[in-house]
Amino acid sequence: MKINLEAKPIRKADWIEEDGRVRIKVIKFKSKFGRWLCRVFKKPNFFFVNLDEIGSFIWKRCNGKKTVEQILEELEETYGEEKMRERLYFFLLALKKYGYIEFEEGK
Repeated sequence: MKINLEAKPIRKADWIEEDGRVRIKVIKFKSKFGRWLCRVFKKPNFFFVNLDEIGSFIWKRCNGKKTVEQILEELEETYGEEKMRERLYFFLLALKKYGYIEFEEGK
C-alpha cells in the first residue's frame, strides 16, 4: 500500500510523553468480560507501547495538520535523508494497522 503524500495522519490513541519519548496507551480488553477479569485480578486494562526517538518525532507530528510530505521533510532535515521515506511509510502503515492513527486524505 502506498501512502498519499498529501494525507494528514491523525492520532487516535491516548499517549503520554516522558523524557521526550512517546508512550502510546493501548487497551488490552474491550469486552466486558476482559475488563471484569482485570478488575478481579487488580491488573490494569492497558499497557504502553514505547516509541524510540524517531518514532516519537513522527508521532508528535501526527496531529491532523501536517501532511505526510511535511513530516517527511522535517524528518529528513532533522535526521538526514538515508531511508527516511521508507521508515516513515512503514511506521505510519504500522500505526494505521493497529488503529493508533487514521489518515485524512488530501486533495
